[in-house]
Amino acid sequence: MFRGFSWRFFDFSLLGAVIIAIIFGVMMIRSAVAGNEEIAPSVNRQIIYASIGLAVLFFAAAMDYHYWDALRLPMYLATMFLLILLFMSARAVFGAARWFQIGQIFIQPTELTKIVVILLLARYFERTQDRRHDLRWVFGSFFWVGTLAIWILLQPNLSNVIVLIVLWMTLLWLSGLDWKYLVAFALGGMILAVVSFPFLRPYQQQRVLNFLFPDPNARHGAVYNVLQALIAIGSGGLTGKGYGQGTQVQLRFLKVRHTDFVFSTVAEEFGLVGVLFILGLLSFIVFRCLHIARHAPDLMGKLIASGVATLIFFQGAVNIGVNLNVIPVAGLPLPFISYGGSGLLSLMLGIGLVESVAIRSRRE
Repeated sequence: MFRGFSWRFFDFSLLGAVIIAIIFGVMMIRSAVAGNEEIAPSVNRQIIYASIGLAVLFFAAAMDYHYWDALRLPMYLATMFLLILLFMSARAVFGAARWFQIGQIFIQPTELTKIVVILLLARYFERTQDRRHDLRWVFGSFFWVGTLAIWILLQPNLSNVIVLIVLWMTLLWLSGLDWKYLVAFALGGMILAVVSFPFLRPYQQQRVLNFLFPDPNARHGAVYNVLQALIAIGSGGLTGKGYGQGTQVQLRFLKVRHTDFVFSTVAEEFGLVGVLFILGLLSFIVFRCLHIARHAPDLMGKLIASGVATLIFFQGAVNIGVNLNVIPVAGLPLPFISYGGSGLLSLMLGIGLVESVAIRSRRE
């Protein structure tokens, strides 16, 4: 299970960037929740999640990533069970049943599903390379994604279903699928998105309409929060108002400022300098994952590292896009920065898997 592990081959630059991002995230969460007793415990919880996440990262890095092949079916079935159980029994929060609540802690199985899908597809594509010119190969891979995505869609949680589709299409392309098929799938997806609009949930339709036709006088809801986010970002200037000094944040005009809109918190308090710091840090993490993918000893390792890089890049881009009002509100966190235990632990597991690929690559 742990063969080939050596600290000599550990990518400490990747680990260092992740730790810096988490520390900065905890700082921003602390500023965002200051003076609010209801969510003040979020800081200590995030520190605990990060500590557990580091242990998960080191364990995943030490374990040979090929060992996950033996666990792929149990992981798939366990994830399916959790998603079905969530659909049947979870309490709705913000209009959707996406979390199990244990005391004051919320557990979101969907976050783990993303890593499970990366592992399942990486192994599937490696074992079926000789069939990559057969469309049954494509539909076979979609089975693993679709049977999990349907339960996420029923929560409802469209944004995370889109994340899974992006992961699937990216890994398909990296596995050798002709780009013409990818273009056809992408065009088909866009047509499907337009055609399916009347069948979306009312709140999902409203998010799109709010994005296309925003009300500048909104006093509540998604439009109001996006407007407050834009005010926060615009008022930050070059260097920001100072840590803990952002008026949109500290006076609580900006809602969910420690989760979905933490980027706006950074922009208001640290300005363009803080924004560039975050962008540079996340870009470095993504590029280190892609570098490891390029030097992976086999296709499975390449797809694992590429999948984690895609996950971090896509979620980060969507989160920042929402804050800048260039895409509709989606509810995806800013990787390593936003508050959230399930998301952070899943990303730490993903980074651990990438480190496992890096270690085995250098050994060979």
